[in-house]
This record gives sequence, C-alpha cells and structure tokens, in this order.
Amino acid sequence: MKYLVTALLSLVLSATAHAGETYCLLLGQTRFLSNKVSVSVDYGEDTKLFEDTRIRNENGKVNKFNSMVDALNYMGKDGWVFVDAYAITVGNQNVYHWLLKREN
Repeated sequence: MKYLVTALLSLVLSATAHAGETYCLLLGQTRFLSNKVSVSVDYGEDTKLFEDTRIRNENGKVNKFNSMVDALNYMGKDGWVFVDAYAITVGNQNVYHWLLKREN
C-alpha cells in the first residue's frame, strides 16, 4: 500500500512539476527511545536501494528534528511551502508523509 501511494504521488508530481513548481515529500519517523524525528526527503529522483536521503546540515551530519513541524520550519527557510500530510502506520510506528512545494 505504501509503495502504491508513493508511486501514484510520483506520477502526479511528475505531471505538475512542469507548471513552474517543484514538489518534495518529507518522510518522518520517530527515533527509537527518543522524542526526536528522523526526516528523509524524496525529490522524485532515482535513488539507489539503500541510499541515505535524510536531511543533513552543512557539515554533512544528519539533522535531528524535534518534530515534523520543526522539519517544516527548516524547509520553509529554503522556500518550501506545506501542501498536504498523511501518516501510515508500519508495525507500531507511524511514518509521516508531508508534501511540500516550491516555485521554480
């Protein structure tokens, strides 16, 4: 189900990306035994199977966010705007999906 939603979202984003907007998907998971969130970014590009797409700072270290809103504020500084959000439960853990867009 998760892969079907991602595939459909990628098709929609591909069709609308030429309209002067770029989209990305934030994928957030709570960290084990922590209240921090680990956030990856999907820009719709081809990635390798085990490629690490987590958000990194200027030193190359993985950013640890307090919440998904903290990650949204971080992306907002770069011009990204919130579009939609949903969560999928995998096992006992929620995986948060936040769609963002930015004008080209």
